[in-house]
Amino acid sequence: MPKVQTARGDKASFEFSGTAEKLFGEELDGFSDIKIVGEVEDSGKCYVVRGQIHCKKSFTCDRCLSQATANQVHEFEEEFDKSEAVEDLIDVTELLRDELLAGQPMKNLCKTDCKGLCPKCGANLNEGECGCDRFIADPRLVALEKVIREQ
Repeated sequence: MPKVQTARGDKASFEFSGTAEKLFGEELDGFSDIKIVGEVEDSGKCYVVRGQIHCKKSFTCDRCLSQATANQVHEFEEEFDKSEAVEDLIDVTELLRDELLAGQPMKNLCKTDCKGLCPKCGANLNEGECGCDRFIADPRLVALEKVIREQ
C-alpha cells in the first residue's frame, strides 16, 4: 500500500511500481506495469501530493471485440490535511486507485478509427470489407418507400 513520506517545509519525490494487488490491495482486471511517480510538498497548511500514474491496460475493444492493449498516463493532485499524516507518512492508496479507475475512457477502442463489426454478418471491418449491403433505411421513411415501390 503506497504511503509517501511527508516533506517538512520542502518537497520530496516518490516512486512506486508493481501490480495492482501489491499497490492497492486488490486485483484490478486488465492493468499491468503500473508505475507511479510524484512528489509531496509541504505548503504550510497542508501537504500537496501530485504526480502521474503510468500503466498498461488490456481490454476488449467495444466496437470490434478484438483484444487490445493501451499505454495510459493519469495525472493526480490532492491536498492532505497535516493531521492525516501518521508518523510522517500519508497513505495515498485510495487516491491513486480512484484516479486510475476514474480516468478510464467511456469506450475502450483498439484504435480511434476502429470500424467495428458488420451488423449483418459480424465480420471485423478493420480486416477488410465483407461485401454485405449495410444500408439501413430510416424507419420514418419506410412508408414512403412502400408507396414508391407500389407505383
